[in-house]
Amino acid sequence: MAKKKPTPKTVKAQRIGVVDTMFARFDMGASARAELENCSGYGESFVVVSRTVPGFKDLAVASMNLIEQDGCAIVVALGMPGSAPIDKQCAHEASQGIMLAQLMTATPILEVFVHEDESDDPDVLAKVFDDRSRKHARNAYWMLFEPDQLSRRAGHGVRQGFDDAGPLTDQ
Repeated sequence: MAKKKPTPKTVKAQRIGVVDTMFARFDMGASARAELENCSGYGESFVVVSRTVPGFKDLAVASMNLIEQDGCAIVVALGMPGSAPIDKQCAHEASQGIMLAQLMTATPILEVFVHEDESDDPDVLAKVFDDRSRKHARNAYWMLFEPDQLSRRAGHGVRQGFDDAGPLTDQ
């Protein structure tokens, strides 16, 4: 009887979830996905699983579904709170839901909120949306595949959306 050839082990690609909202005034999900496409040159195998929900209060459940049903190892949750006081309160509650979802699933969910009143200039605000979405998508990639990238930046006042603040002392 002939011996069977051993079958090569197949490595399942890691999944990165991206969930965005219709309420945001900028397509944050598109920026995050585009940045993750730029990460593919690192040679790591990953798949992006994307969902869109109505507003930021829906991000926690959508993130949990990406983790529990779609097998995502990390999720980038993108949303835009408005400028009214009730929007700030709802953003706080949505943030609490995202934190709870992280604890319940033991999986990182990077909350990426751009508040509508971060700038009165639409061009500046669009740049904040794009920069913050891209940098957090890159952070998600680094958390999975290159955690040393984050360690190298510890204590350097790195920001997403606006210029880096820089370290308090030379390091």
